[in-house]
Amino acid sequence: MPTVSIGRDRLFEALGKTYTQEEFEELCFRFGIELDDVTTEKAIMRKEKHLDEESDGDEEVIYKIEVPANRYDLLCLEGIAQALRIFNGQQEIPTYEVANISPKSMLKMHVKPETSSIRPYVVCAVLRGVTFDAASYNSFIDLQDKLHQNICRRRTLVAIGTHDLDTLHGPFTYEALPPSSINFVPLKQEKNFRADELMEFYKSDLKLKKFLHIIENSPVFPVLYDSTRTVLSLPPIINGAHSAIKLETKNVFIECTATDLTKAKIVLNTMVTMFSEYCERKFEIEPVEVIYSDGKSYIYPDLSVYNMEVSLSYITGAIGVPLKADEVTGLLNRMQLRAEKSLSDDNDSKITVSVPPTRSDVLHPCDVMEDVAIAYGFNRVKDIAIAKGYNISKGRAVSLKPLRLEEFSHIIRLEMAMCGFTEVLSFILCSLNDNFAMLNREDDKSTAVIIGNPRSSENETARTSLMPGILKTIGQNKAHPKPIKIFEVGDIVLLDNTKDVGATNRRHLAALYCGATAGYEVIHGLVVRIMQVIGLVPPDDNTTYYLKPSEEPEFLLGTQASIIYKGKQIGTSGIVHPEVLNKFDIPDPCSYFELDIACFL
Repeated sequence: MPTVSIGRDRLFEALGKTYTQEEFEELCFRFGIELDDVTTEKAIMRKEKHLDEESDGDEEVIYKIEVPANRYDLLCLEGIAQALRIFNGQQEIPTYEVANISPKSMLKMHVKPETSSIRPYVVCAVLRGVTFDAASYNSFIDLQDKLHQNICRRRTLVAIGTHDLDTLHGPFTYEALPPSSINFVPLKQEKNFRADELMEFYKSDLKLKKFLHIIENSPVFPVLYDSTRTVLSLPPIINGAHSAIKLETKNVFIECTATDLTKAKIVLNTMVTMFSEYCERKFEIEPVEVIYSDGKSYIYPDLSVYNMEVSLSYITGAIGVPLKADEVTGLLNRMQLRAEKSLSDDNDSKITVSVPPTRSDVLHPCDVMEDVAIAYGFNRVKDIAIAKGYNISKGRAVSLKPLRLEEFSHIIRLEMAMCGFTEVLSFILCSLNDNFAMLNREDDKSTAVIIGNPRSSENETARTSLMPGILKTIGQNKAHPKPIKIFEVGDIVLLDNTKDVGATNRRHLAALYCGATAGYEVIHGLVVRIMQVIGLVPPDDNTTYYLKPSEEPEFLLGTQASIIYKGKQIGTSGIVHPEVLNKFDIPDPCSYFELDIACFL
């Protein structure tokens, strides 16, 4: 999760109260964040430079606070301080407003059609009459960096540009032009560069070179101009030096170019709501009209409040505590969610929740329930409530039972262990190569769930079988005494258009035998034993389950079989193909089987 570094003294000043470290840790815990580390600015620098030096005792104490990944409003001191003040009852929930100005006087951003090929969206807003000090100015810059690393996915989805509006002249245009026709002086430089020259120049820049790949191979680059053809920015790489904001800047123009409009609006809302408290008219933001080439226009920022209705029984049932409607609304108000109670037709109280623009993480009634639980305090949920359980739909205590699938999986694990096999656990995410090519399979584009913006090549897709993980385990432990007998009970993920999320999890059992010989008789015997435990014995008329020859590419032809149950294939077994073993660097023969055990429930 993201970690935010904040000066302790400035934080306490914003909170209007001084805490001991233990008291502040307790406050963080109650609010659902964590004080991860206590250090100093110089200590951080010494650590980066691998120096060992004693503190002089006069250094500013820095609190490193870990916040939830989807709480973008907590990525700066302003957001954390405001949230804690509201949580402690020291401040009312602020109301953010769009300034009421005439369409004629409103700033305009004209979007050219060529931008659709590279970064099609832009959203803008203005903070008027801002008063920065050194700390708030640095916090403003730091929030941009935090957002770029988080929701903006290292600027691939959204890039933020902030400008001194007093140095610019509207209306503005957002264009996409050949790099050779874009000339400007970039931020922190004095020389004029063409955009293509700038790409070469920044290849040696440690910070900016990692963003060049986003646009460098495109025939056109996105660029923003004011009415005098002064370049505001070359997103997502660098802003222009002409409009750079300074400590003395009073009017800030914020633009966010994006490939994802929803995330762009969230980023813009976060920037303006967090720092509108420094405006002359507190919590008021000046809108900008964005006009597209097809004539459609939109006013940003969108600070509208989203209303959600949640039943009281759902909230109390999920938490396991019989709270009254007034208590729930009070708890939600502490979490920055305005809430009111109402009565539905079935006499079940409803809670109407107004979700502000700062809380983009609230998407579902379960998010509301979670905030109630946090404000109530997880430590206050009595053991008896957990032990007895709570019926979510009826709001009354019931007996909890294990999920059938988990109970069944536990029985299978015990049986596999008694058969002499050792359990392994492998990652549910893997590379496309591991999932297909390494198993001699071809990606038919209809089974595997592909991960968007994977952190590494090892996290490109959700596995469609347990085989890659088990073979990797053997490959990493080939020096282990033979035979090696391992198994795994875990989920695979398959595309499924009938599900609301477009995919489904299936619980599988897999086992592998590796030794001097392939040992297929061991694997076949294991299949028979597992079926006996389930209560299935292969009869002569094949009415329960049976085996039939198969032609799966990961197994040797003629030494493999499909497992058929009620007319459907639920698994396979066979001797692993030598080509597959070579790809996983396994020198010894192996036999393997995999079974969908969820189909038995």
